[in-house]
Amino acid sequence: MSLSIADRSLLEPAARRLNALRPLSAEARAALDYAMLEGLQRAGSGEDLISEGDPVDSVRVVLSGWLCRYKTLEDGRRQIVNFIFPGESCDAHAYLLAVMDHSIATLTPVVYAEIKRARFESLIAGDRSLAEAFWCESLVNNAIQREWAINLGRRVALERVAHLFCEIFERLRPVGMIEGNSCIMPVTQMDLADATGLSVVHLNRTVQELRASGLIVLRERTLTINDLDALKDAALFSPSYLQLYRSG
Repeated sequence: MSLSIADRSLLEPAARRLNALRPLSAEARAALDYAMLEGLQRAGSGEDLISEGDPVDSVRVVLSGWLCRYKTLEDGRRQIVNFIFPGESCDAHAYLLAVMDHSIATLTPVVYAEIKRARFESLIAGDRSLAEAFWCESLVNNAIQREWAINLGRRVALERVAHLFCEIFERLRPVGMIEGNSCIMPVTQMDLADATGLSVVHLNRTVQELRASGLIVLRERTLTINDLDALKDAALFSPSYLQLYRSG
């Protein structure tokens, strides 16, 4: 089975993301590509791909679009606990648990690949580089959750928002979604507020403060970081927890 240029372009984010964590063998890349092509799915914006309490029997790999992991309290208040970007899996290894402990929703229209458990386990059993890449991704997700806990528990509002912008920028870089010092930002202020534990009013005021300082421009669904090093300093941000620069 040969892949068209369009197929390769669609699948490229997943390969780039996993390769940033562990170099994939050519055989692993080919096997993963075919498995993803066979399970291509699409969803519109604002849809739950899976809800808290649902059983899991597959692995979903995002190829385009943005999603979020979230929890909702009984009174309707929502906390976004992570974003999911192109190239990242929604729930690798979650099938080992009885049910999901959180929900995953689309924030934009998305294209993703759904790989059933048996097929996924065959893939990772057949190639160590692929198995290690997916385990590394799970470990990085744990590290991201620790960093988000620090964000909510210790960083002040400006640091929280600046840190989130730095993280988004660095996570989009390996999958080729950065253009110069800009990246897309297709989420709403409500989404950003729910990710940082701020009210929409407080979030807006904080974004305006970052704009006024000359650190960022946020306009027309695009984030431009004028001085990444200065923004990292303001956020107390170090990208080491993302493990994006490992060479072996």
